[in-house]
Amino acid sequence: MYRVMLIDDEPSVRKLLSVTLDWKSMDMEIVGEASSGIEAINIIDDLRPDIAIVDISMPFMNGIEFTEVATKRYPELKIIILTAFDDFEYARKCVSLPVFDYMLKPVVRTEVTETLKKLKAVLDERVKEEPEEDPVYDDTDSSIEQIKRYIETNYTDSKINLTSVAQTFGFSTSYLSRKFKQETGKNFVEYLTECRMEKAMELAKAHVKMFCASGDVGIPDPNYFGRCFKKYTGMSYSDYSSSNR
Repeated sequence: MYRVMLIDDEPSVRKLLSVTLDWKSMDMEIVGEASSGIEAINIIDDLRPDIAIVDISMPFMNGIEFTEVATKRYPELKIIILTAFDDFEYARKCVSLPVFDYMLKPVVRTEVTETLKKLKAVLDERVKEEPEEDPVYDDTDSSIEQIKRYIETNYTDSKINLTSVAQTFGFSTSYLSRKFKQETGKNFVEYLTECRMEKAMELAKAHVKMFCASGDVGIPDPNYFGRCFKKYTGMSYSDYSSSNR
């Protein structure tokens, strides 16, 4: 099945797309959602979608900015941009971006379905013509331990991700993802998040404001940072900070 990611700051739009379309009949499945471009960038390495349906207007990182970043990492990723009428001409002017199609909000189920069927035909042809084969690597010089140390040193960089680290050490992203999980028991994103949250806990104990702490650990979206912190510690950032007075 083709993997689909929904990226929109309106929960109602994500819900509409999720429940009204017959994804299974199109050989597709929704593997994740995000409410901002920043959140999407932070989890895209783990989800590895084939298709991203992206709202053009979002806080912190809009759909155009997300497309620029995501398609540099994943040139094969297919993007469908959702845009309100007022932003439509702006979106169409971004012709240099590798966007499969633009669709107006509010979304119409039949139109989305038709677009996705066309996209499926393109993906089917790509799979038929280009069966992926993983290369074999000699990782003697670039061990997973070195990569762990690299993450521990550079986790404050919001741009660090599986793809950038794979390129730095000369691996493919799929190979590094598999190898990292085999040798550490954690996937890349889990380890990166762990490094960031351990530092965030120190900052919370020092009573650093959450919006400052989020940037300090490489997650510039405070809302996404807050969700990560609560998931990791079981407490909100403010509660954790207060409990350590």
